Amino acid sequence: MFNFFKAQPKNYKDLSSEDFKNGMTASDAVLIDVRSQGEFKSGKIKGARNIDIMGSGFVNQIQNLPKDKTYYLYCRSGNRSGQACSLMAKNGFENLNNLADGIMGWPYDIV
Repeated sequence: MFNFFKAQPKNYKDLSSEDFKNGMTASDAVLIDVRSQGEFKSGKIKGARNIDIMGSGFVNQIQNLPKDKTYYLYCRSGNRSGQACSLMAKNGFENLNNLADGIMGWPYDIV
């Protein structure tokens, strides 16, 4: 009767760095860094575009993205990008992947 505290199922996949790196090279992959612009400028994964989840225009920006792509999202630790994946799922996106450990756990090159 009362499901207030029932955990909602995830509508995205949490990926290891290796799986994330392998997936983000696909032809339909879109790489999104959801950190702040300052964090983004301090170092990013090559090819990423910045859409700050804490920015006022986040929902408007994601609504303009094509829904037939596969999205790879990351932040510093994996928390904000997980939240962004959930928001995108609520807006009709289906192919969503989160870098589980964030850029802090990324063992590859950062530009």
